[in-house]
Amino acid sequence: MWILDGGEPWTRYRVLVDLEGLAPHHNEAMALRREVAAHPAVGGLIARAAEWPGYPLKRHNDAAHPIYAISTLADFGLTRDDPGIDRLADKILAHFDGAGFETLLWLPRFLTKEKEDSEAWTWMLCDSPTLLYSLIAFGYGDDPRVTAAVTNLAELVEDNGWQCGAADSLPKFSGPGRRGDTCPIATTYALKVLSLLPDRHDTHGVAAGVAALLSHWEHQRDYKLRMFGIGTDFRKLKYPFVWYDILHVTDVLSRFAIAREDPCLAEMVDEIASQADDEGRYRAGAMYRAWKDWSFADKRNASPWLTMLALRIQARIGRTVA
Repeated sequence: MWILDGGEPWTRYRVLVDLEGLAPHHNEAMALRREVAAHPAVGGLIARAAEWPGYPLKRHNDAAHPIYAISTLADFGLTRDDPGIDRLADKILAHFDGAGFETLLWLPRFLTKEKEDSEAWTWMLCDSPTLLYSLIAFGYGDDPRVTAAVTNLAELVEDNGWQCGAADSLPKFSGPGRRGDTCPIATTYALKVLSLLPDRHDTHGVAAGVAALLSHWEHQRDYKLRMFGIGTDFRKLKYPFVWYDILHVTDVLSRFAIAREDPCLAEMVDEIASQADDEGRYRAGAMYRAWKDWSFADKRNASPWLTMLALRIQARIGRTVA
């Protein structure tokens, strides 16, 4: 397989575990994960993640922020047994407010309805679930703070998925768009967290969130949700998983059995598959400049990582991949 021949141990690891079914605790998988952690590019990523919270997060799609270095390490498969992850996790765990994991946010007055812009340690549903997802992926799912955060996240769901929401410390917070609408990115993030917890898959909340995202695709020409639309930019393959785009949404939805038989998900997967080259390889349709040195940000050449992601999604819904 072409993607196993490249120099990306993180891609080879996910192929072996996710596509070839090798158990993460198998000796071969553990040896490969050590190779991932020792790779200079990943070492740089660990160093960037260790800077968290870094600077106040102003835009939740700021791909340069350390929060997305953290989630990318989780995507690659690193765990608490790998260098630097335990210290990183301890920093995040220390900022649990009883409901969610906080980060340092810049708070514009138009969102908080206060007189001045400000900075504060707090959380919104478009940042805290990313930290929660990472902690669970790193192996901290049994920590009482993590289990409490999962419970709170699950309880915040409405009949139409997750709406804009924030910590109790932001009582006047109001996100863009119509109050009561689904927030597509908050729903995507929340579902990604719950996808790591099999006992949460068959719940009303997951069903509501999955239905909301599938409905948004079905009615893409009819309306936007919270200013999120489904158009040309949405369809471009892009990584890391920072914002609301086809690869991110489809990767999350394909983790749930309730979504895998839905024709809307099949249409989304068809759209991704149509972007393969003649050899079945995928390249970026868009990129984040902060990640320009990674293959998945190369718009000219096929990316092993993006190819793995596309094939993994197809495999999850039962399509044969080579």
